[in-house]
Amino acid sequence: MEGRSAGFVQSFNRLGGYGFVVPVGSEEQVYFSAEDIEGEERTVSEGQQLSFVLVLGEGRFEAKEIRL
Repeated sequence: MEGRSAGFVQSFNRLGGYGFVVPVGSEEQVYFSAEDIEGEERTVSEGQQLSFVLVLGEGRFEAKEIRL
């Protein structure tokens, strides 16, 4: 997949530094790490809209280059 996708934060574990986003038009959850959130603040809230690049990680799709 090329280009950026839009989605909404399904859940975010602040202590663990990871979460899941659901792309618009999909019901599948996609993993992301807080390290991949661009900018100073590396935290998000459930239901927050964001954009990201979908990449194939180790056996699963992951959201990278996350922009709020």
